Amino acid sequence: MRELIGKYKGLLICISIAAVTLAAYWRVLDADFINFDDTLYVTENPHVNTGLSIDNIKWAFSVGKVGYWHPLTWLSHMVDCRLYGLEPGPHHLTNLLLHIANSLLLFVVLRRMTGAVWCSAFVAAVFAVHPLNVDSVAWVAERKNVLSTMFWLLTIWAYVGYAESGRTGRYLLAVVFFVMGLLAKPMLVTLPMVMLLLDYWPLRRLSFRQPSIPAVGKKRKPLAPPRRKLSVLRLIWEKSPFLVLSLISVVLSFLSVRRLGITTSTDLVPLTLRLSNAAVSYVTYITKIICPRNLAVFYPYPMEVAVWKSVGALLLLAGVSFLLVWTFRKKAYPAIGWLWFVGSLLPVIGLVQAGLWPATADRWAYVPMIGLSVAVAWAVGDLAAKRRIPAFVFVLAAGACLTALTFSTFFQVGCWRNSKTLFTHALNVTTGNYIAHVNLGNALIKDGETAQAMSHYEKAIKIHPAYADAHYNLGVAFALEGDYGRAAGEYDKTLKLKPTHFKARLRLAEALTRIGRIDEAVAQYDKLIQTKPDNIEVLNNFVPALLQKKQLARAVEVCHRALRIAPDSVEVLNNLANTLVEQGRFESALANLKKALTLEPNFVKTYYNLAGALTRAGRLDEAVDYYDQALQLDPNDKIGHNALAQILARQKKYDQARRHYEAAIRLDPNFAKARYNLGLLFAELGQIDEAITQFREVLRIYPNDAEMHCNVGTLLARQSRLDEAIGELREALRLDPSLSRARVQLDAALAKKAASTTP
Repeated sequence: MRELIGKYKGLLICISIAAVTLAAYWRVLDADFINFDDTLYVTENPHVNTGLSIDNIKWAFSVGKVGYWHPLTWLSHMVDCRLYGLEPGPHHLTNLLLHIANSLLLFVVLRRMTGAVWCSAFVAAVFAVHPLNVDSVAWVAERKNVLSTMFWLLTIWAYVGYAESGRTGRYLLAVVFFVMGLLAKPMLVTLPMVMLLLDYWPLRRLSFRQPSIPAVGKKRKPLAPPRRKLSVLRLIWEKSPFLVLSLISVVLSFLSVRRLGITTSTDLVPLTLRLSNAAVSYVTYITKIICPRNLAVFYPYPMEVAVWKSVGALLLLAGVSFLLVWTFRKKAYPAIGWLWFVGSLLPVIGLVQAGLWPATADRWAYVPMIGLSVAVAWAVGDLAAKRRIPAFVFVLAAGACLTALTFSTFFQVGCWRNSKTLFTHALNVTTGNYIAHVNLGNALIKDGETAQAMSHYEKAIKIHPAYADAHYNLGVAFALEGDYGRAAGEYDKTLKLKPTHFKARLRLAEALTRIGRIDEAVAQYDKLIQTKPDNIEVLNNFVPALLQKKQLARAVEVCHRALRIAPDSVEVLNNLANTLVEQGRFESALANLKKALTLEPNFVKTYYNLAGALTRAGRLDEAVDYYDQALQLDPNDKIGHNALAQILARQKKYDQARRHYEAAIRLDPNFAKARYNLGLLFAELGQIDEAITQFREVLRIYPNDAEMHCNVGTLLARQSRLDEAIGELREALRLDPSLSRARVQLDAALAKKAASTTP
């Protein structure tokens, strides 16, 4: 049995690592997409969620249309969408399988380079179950991290084969894997530096004296040294293709973010602050690797860093570096692991920033952590070899460490169940996290909890008043509540902070249209069209504003322009039809609406517009048919019930009209318009008490409606309830002294009362 285990030791280790990783991460398969980058990368990205196509592939390789240039990552998401659609579980499964593959590759590569089975296994196991890596696995948008790391490790594996055999084919394979990695994420630009480190230890390719390779227990023969050793310059020259490819990747990524305008200037984040935060960040990463507590998806960038923190961090980093360099020739692995950690973090340490840049990010430690793990594992192995400490001591210690990490990862994965759980947890373990407030607010908005969402947006603004997206989202919340005035105010604040915020300008134009500030709305639409002349949403939304401004000719022109871009858009056809109705061109309007109906038979808005056009044309029976069809599609549309009831009332079909008014009121007891119309119906039928009841309900909703007080007073006067009538009419005149109808009715009521009291 021992011989059998020894023979298949490597395979058993791989199976164990895979099994433990699955145990730690299995809950991620039930996790949802989150509203932080998953929307950008998958769910709301039409280039991705429509799957692989020639146009989408061209988009993936384009520069300046996406963020960082990583086309292979885009392609992997497209493949998932083609296979699984937008079911989140399989997308998470892909990330998990890549992470397991990376863990196994790490074991294979380290074992091949060093021959140290148990040290390699420990490093791979720590990598597999460390909670700092949960972000990279549980976050669908971080596919780029796990995918690029796979090619990082495959590049090293191929490079080791080249170092072992000297074959050109192995070298070219390493170059191919490196290119694939760069296409997945630019993070691989530091890999040539790591390869140079590995040339010294453990590959022993340099010409001067090499250190030994410690390992726990019985040693397997390490990698055989190459046929001849090389100078430092020769090894650097050997990496020149990798360095050139890295430079190309950096340039493409820089061009991409610059064209999108998402780079952060030193005016906003000074270089001194970046340097201070970078020093502190290195210490933070080390702390979290050793003791992974209070992990969050986002850590806000500090407004300032205390001098003692930055100086202390620099002294610590300098001290560790000096100590490891001092012992480098004698024991290389601590310095190699340290330099792997420090060097591979450089691209994300924050000296150059773009987009929403955090103070630190757990996912950025995915590859750098390997360096520190190697340093620790081989140091322990060296200690075991020299001190002859019993192996079971190290086995127990390693087991306890891995068990603690596994449980920690298991619980951290639970935080990723959905956006609510993720950002609630982030708020619990961080302070001043305005991003968590905003994203939690977005999740609450999606679930219809608008009031709670607004509270989080307001907290985010209090923490970071200059965060444009917080103002924008608060504006969206106000709009959902029907408060378009305050919504417009928040959109305006957004644009002052970020004039290029396209959605804020579009929503501002919509809100201004809603509150009747049409000239301002048209001005905003004109700016939007200058920015994006072919944007269908802008053109569609512009039409209602032009209709209110009675610029019918321009509205038709905008509709035809939109139709040239999207000839089968039912929204455009509906807008064109509404414009033609305003021009009195009913037949043309009906033709466009019927075309829209053939394109999308279940689009309720088309039925209502058809009914409205037929009503304007005086074809009431046909209008009723279309209202009926619309309500069959959406029986809970209170506005549809009210509109149909009005037509039926015009046709003297009072019983049917009453049923639809009452249906609208059942759907919304505070639907004042339906109550008012039902009151008019009762009044026309001579059912005065019922009419007064409905008008009083309207006054409950809008107590300062002068017209409604006048209506109630008029009906009360018809019932000879003169004192009540006079009170209502006087209230109407108090609210609106210019309401002449109320003055006439009041005079009549007073005269009637005077006549009734004359002896």
